Amino acid sequence: MALIVQKYGGTSVGSPERIKAVAERVKRWKEKGNDVVVVVSAMSGETNRLTALMDEVNANGSNRERDVVLATGEQVTIGLLSMALAAVDCPAISYTGGQVKILTDNAYSKARIQEIDDKPIKKDLQAGKVVIVAGFQGVDEQGNITTLGRGGSDTTAVALAVALKADECQIYTDVDGVYTTDPRVVPEASHIPSLALEEMLEMASQGSKVLQIRAVEFAYKYDMPIRVLSSFDDDDNAKSTLVTREEDIMEKVMVRGIAFNRDEAQLTISGVPDKPGVAIKILEPISDANIEVDMIVQNIGSDKTTDFTFTVHRNDYQQAKQILEGVSESLNARECSGDDRIAKVSIVGVGMRSHAGVASKMFKALADEGINIRMISTSEIKVSVVIDEKYLELATRTLHEVFDMASGTSAT
Repeated sequence: MALIVQKYGGTSVGSPERIKAVAERVKRWKEKGNDVVVVVSAMSGETNRLTALMDEVNANGSNRERDVVLATGEQVTIGLLSMALAAVDCPAISYTGGQVKILTDNAYSKARIQEIDDKPIKKDLQAGKVVIVAGFQGVDEQGNITTLGRGGSDTTAVALAVALKADECQIYTDVDGVYTTDPRVVPEASHIPSLALEEMLEMASQGSKVLQIRAVEFAYKYDMPIRVLSSFDDDDNAKSTLVTREEDIMEKVMVRGIAFNRDEAQLTISGVPDKPGVAIKILEPISDANIEVDMIVQNIGSDKTTDFTFTVHRNDYQQAKQILEGVSESLNARECSGDDRIAKVSIVGVGMRSHAGVASKMFKALADEGINIRMISTSEIKVSVVIDEKYLELATRTLHEVFDMASGTSAT
């Protein structure tokens, strides 16, 4: 007997027919002798519908009240799935995040999980029931409803799997696993049967949309295996991607995947004094505005001034630029400039640790296509570059071919 936590996203539970199909799948896993905990998202389109309703009533409503409204989407799904399981003679019980209870901080709309009370779930599992938990939500110490942000159901599932010491966390989506890159950009992209948690963490952080980054961070921290599967394939033995410890990955492919992110913007402040403390004077106001900075490059000139460049999410570009213009004036900088039409492309793979020349091969491939590199960031298992957005798809296709990723391996 194994303890399995399964998560079903919005498209997987997007209609009564899909919910019934999920119920049949859950029942099959239960009949194999497994204990099963199911985490569900709101039905496809429901979160957008609720958001539109709130914006129509009061677009500037407090995040506390917005969380109260948004959390109802998952509450509908857990009740419907429990009823669907009852209809196929599979005992089940549903819980909201507050009933479980999933304790979070009070950062409404982007709360972080602090603790999970696993006792009621274990009691129900011992009684032979399937336990269904609303994803994306919890409660703070005062009992206020909180939500974890978009994609938070993945985080709920992994956190529950960790708390319950599950054997595996299965994430059911509309794709049958992780691919070497987005097949919509590169049709030759190949399916990856297994990935190291470290690789998935890098791919998620660099723009891969298959798994939510906070969920992968949770899994990486607590060493929880994640399996990505398609809820639209009724074969329980269909292909999938297992994301697990690096030592469990037998094959050390050099470059495992290519991730990209279109939602990037670049800001530069030029001609600031080259002296200690300048970086914090530039970045602290950005941080105080709750704007996350990704890549940073600093170039020191011969005139004892420096150019400081960094990237932010495109949605934060205008606010960050306005802040930077104020900083520029206070530092007597020569110029403040920006560009919100850039993109980031990254190659990822644990096998890169033992192969020299990966970065230079990447740079040459891009240069041969006339693609200029604006910024570079590296780690042991990742090389990221910032380029003009118009070259994103060309760069992705070029790198996929150069590293021979269509074959499921990567060229050395």
